[in-house]
Amino acid sequence: MSTEARLELGPSSLTDALYESVRKRIVNGEIPQGEKLTEVRLAGEYNVARPTAKAALERLTALGLLRRTAHKTAVVPVLDQAEIRDLFFSRMTIEKAAVSALAATGEVPADAARAQVAIEYAARDRLFENQVEADIAFHTALVAAVGSRRLSRMHELIIGEVHLTMGQYQAHRKAAPTTVAEEHAAILKAIEDGTPAAAAEHLAYHLEQAQGRLLTTLQQASDEVVPQ
Repeated sequence: MSTEARLELGPSSLTDALYESVRKRIVNGEIPQGEKLTEVRLAGEYNVARPTAKAALERLTALGLLRRTAHKTAVVPVLDQAEIRDLFFSRMTIEKAAVSALAATGEVPADAARAQVAIEYAARDRLFENQVEADIAFHTALVAAVGSRRLSRMHELIIGEVHLTMGQYQAHRKAAPTTVAEEHAAILKAIEDGTPAAAAEHLAYHLEQAQGRLLTTLQQASDEVVPQ
């Protein structure tokens, strides 16, 4: 990228702003899978100091949006089907525990309810990127509301990869716009009704559907590759 085309950052903390800008570019596919990101590249693109670029890269790596190669170069990861299944196994384990605990109290987390409204608006207006952001916020809110620091930390270790797969593979687009909103609503209703088993069941169904769409998308992409 030329110096004339340098990207602009917002007025917040420089490292936070850089992180957020690069994060969005990764999950939306503007920086594709397999592409390398270096301190020099980010410093040049955004006109920031290399320590600022390094801090942003480290944060993105910690969240799974980047991986370090043997030569310590940060690369946008390519997740295969086995990794997707492992990701959803981990996610299922954590999030089922979360919604079961919340249903035992019968109280719907306010942040999850707000995220649900955002999902419904995004589905109505067919704003895919907004739907993805709201979806991540919804599931994060459910886990955070349990109040377990360790459970939240485990969820944080995988949510970056979840966001990556949702944004780059765009599997949401294979479902009707209202499907995710309806599945989320069923989870919240079970929590409100105070039925842990039903909450876990609805959560499991929702994640199974999401995993199925994602694996189908990966398989179709693989089938489209023509051997040389």
